Amino acid sequence: MMLGLKLPTDPRWVNIAEKNIEEILTDHAFCEQKAASTAISLIVSFPEYPELIEAMIALVKEEMSHFKMVHDRILARGWKLGRDRKDEYVIKLVQFFPKGGSRTTQLVHRLLYAALIEARSCERFKLLSENIEDQELATFYRNLMKSEANHYTMFLGFARQYGNREEVDEKWQALLDYEAKIMKDLGTKETMHG
Repeated sequence: MMLGLKLPTDPRWVNIAEKNIEEILTDHAFCEQKAASTAISLIVSFPEYPELIEAMIALVKEEMSHFKMVHDRILARGWKLGRDRKDEYVIKLVQFFPKGGSRTTQLVHRLLYAALIEARSCERFKLLSENIEDQELATFYRNLMKSEANHYTMFLGFARQYGNREEVDEKWQALLDYEAKIMKDLGTKETMHG
């Protein structure tokens, strides 16, 4: 399956999304903003990795440009950006790895979480691009999907580069299994990951 995800999103989620475009766009805008925040947080926490820092600087710019694109679409439809809401998916996901460990371990865990969040976002964008009736949004999500796929491989690549490759791959598979369990209870809300 694309992106290594073990459980695809229930296709009915697109119908929920389509009936709640304003909600989806607001949630999506905040997802982009949080992705930029994650990149900034990695810069602050791990300044000793120049290659990672360079990639995160580029990512912050890209995610904020995506945030603006989503915000522009909200304004164009006569709406305003709503309030941020809790992302149940991310809250559950980041409970998987035990807290603590060496700096390298912490870095690897954060990179794997980021990779998986990007992979799932990419899958959701693909679903929207293929199934939503609004053609302007379908095209928008198709274009975004391509850059999200690159983000997923970038984060996974850094995790493999900085950690022990075999251990990292084991952790990645375990995280994918855990994510599939989380997804069984999601796909019923008008949020990007919910």
